[in-house]
Amino acid sequence: MTNIKNSVLAVAMAVLIAGLTGCDRLLNIISDGDMPRLDGEIPQFEGLHGEISIGVVYPSPVGKFEPVRTRLEHGLELALEEINNAQLGDARIRLIAEEDSNNVDGAVEAFNKLIHEDGVPAIIGPLTSSQSEAAFPIAQENRVVAFSSTSFATGLSALGDYIFRVSLTSDALIPHLVEVTHTKLGYQRAAIITDETDLVSQSGDRAFRDALSENGVTIVSREGWRPGETDLAAHLTRIKESDPQVVFIATVPNDMPEIMIMGRELGLPFSVPYIVAQVSNDEVHAASGAAEGLFSTSNWMSTTSTPMNQAFNRNYHAKFGREPNTWAAQSYTTLYILAEAIANARTADSESIRNALADIRDLDTVLGSFSFDAVGDALYDPTIIVVENGELKRLE
Repeated sequence: MTNIKNSVLAVAMAVLIAGLTGCDRLLNIISDGDMPRLDGEIPQFEGLHGEISIGVVYPSPVGKFEPVRTRLEHGLELALEEINNAQLGDARIRLIAEEDSNNVDGAVEAFNKLIHEDGVPAIIGPLTSSQSEAAFPIAQENRVVAFSSTSFATGLSALGDYIFRVSLTSDALIPHLVEVTHTKLGYQRAAIITDETDLVSQSGDRAFRDALSENGVTIVSREGWRPGETDLAAHLTRIKESDPQVVFIATVPNDMPEIMIMGRELGLPFSVPYIVAQVSNDEVHAASGAAEGLFSTSNWMSTTSTPMNQAFNRNYHAKFGREPNTWAAQSYTTLYILAEAIANARTADSESIRNALADIRDLDTVLGSFSFDAVGDALYDPTIIVVENGELKRLE
């Protein structure tokens, strides 16, 4: 009798799993004890056929941008595999990749190539806000969707109604970060070091200064650094001599480890914590012990317990043999949101995708419940984090 019951149960489970695999929206069926669990939804491209070409502008995989490139590529690759494998029809997304030579001109060239030669309806990228400021108007002029997963300088989505971003903007992140850390730490004297050559760094610098002023904090030193042109050690020495209680770093994430390490080597004590707008575990690990006590925000946390996020963690690790980070999560989310828009539009032309993106509200993603505001900027809840024992922890 037991064998008969087990056989019946096995057949029932097989039928259930087969039925779920054929559902319109499926992310992953995993085993939770003896019960299957539906971990999320994958958009179905009903009524569409063949390849849907989407452009991607990656940073070139050299120098300081190589780790970010890898994470962005992995996030998109995993999302692409999941989305395409779940389709019931023959429609599939195809990514056409271009590299940006890690500069503004390269991003502009990549956008022009994807628009005028490849004829894509949408482009994911570019990496930095400076590149986005130059490339977004090209997409807008040609009525092609530009969708960056990483740029977060204030005001860029307002360049046009075909512009969208997944990363929260500096004016959404920084005031809250300053308010929370000021309340927790009680600092009254702050220093800032910023990259004078980069748009997002300057946007962050302005937001830090405004937020500090609103909280009654005195800025005892503000150092404008030009990477490759000015002496970083001299700037950090002046910051140390100004006797701050905290140091704000407004630079691209790739430069943060060097700044944090050099500051500690020059004698900035760990009782003076660093505070940055955004950071991932890659930058923290690159800074080694110098990042201990760092405060920041994160658009994504691996420890978020939603089934969708935990499935993303498992699938990423299984595919790439390492833990994901926020840049991977953001690029993964970008392709899922774009796929949702294409599925809702039931067509892959630029205008229809643009309209469907603008209508997205409260979409479940690994970043949380996701919406766009009126200008195409992201709306969801960030997390304040602190580095403890070399790892990112949610600030309690």
